[in-house]
Amino acid sequence: MDKTVSVSVERLIKHPVYGKYIRRTSKLLAHDEKNECKQGDTVAIAECRPLSKRKAWQVVGIVERAPTRD
Repeated sequence: MDKTVSVSVERLIKHPVYGKYIRRTSKLLAHDEKNECKQGDTVAIAECRPLSKRKAWQVVGIVERAPTRD
């Protein structure tokens, strides 16, 4: 997957009966033109035209870098 990153989007929804908050995740593929994202980075993405069958998002910027091991 050259120039592609897999992004996990997490949200909280309220259970309709019990009222407890449940964590839901969606996995999206996003276009990373310069291949600058690494595993564990927090990124901002925006919707764009379909670039492939499953890829219709692009990376706008890197919000936070993942901690590196020394």
